[in-house]
Amino acid sequence: MRVAFTLAILGVSTVYTYAAFADLPFLSATGRLGPGFFPRIIGVSLIAFALYNLYFDLKQRDQEAKASPFWGVTVTVALLSGLFVVGLDLLGGLLGMIAFMLAALFYLNRGQPVLNVAVSIVVPIGTYVMFRTWLNAAMPEGLIPLPI
Repeated sequence: MRVAFTLAILGVSTVYTYAAFADLPFLSATGRLGPGFFPRIIGVSLIAFALYNLYFDLKQRDQEAKASPFWGVTVTVALLSGLFVVGLDLLGGLLGMIAFMLAALFYLNRGQPVLNVAVSIVVPIGTYVMFRTWLNAAMPEGLIPLPI
């Protein structure tokens, strides 16, 4: 199952990286970093990590013939990630990140609700501020744009 999952991630990463190189310019018209800068770095990194992981998965495949007991966690996080992508257009970047992190942390880190809420609020706000001020990058607005 791990090999199949890693191959699926590798396939998605390859399509994502192709789109980043084919459709998004590396530099803008003014000579500054363009919209393709981060997607290219992320795409190449995803492919490299997936290949690295695939190598070790194939190496350990013979040693571990049974299925992982954590397949349910993997499916749940994958579903939450898909809902996050859909929710970006509906909720916007900041609210979508907060909702995703709340759901994921309450599922993965049960028993620490105060820490989960704190991390789910602080990390997305920090990311949002970094993208809006330091990187001057747009975040999805959502149906109700934030006044920030």
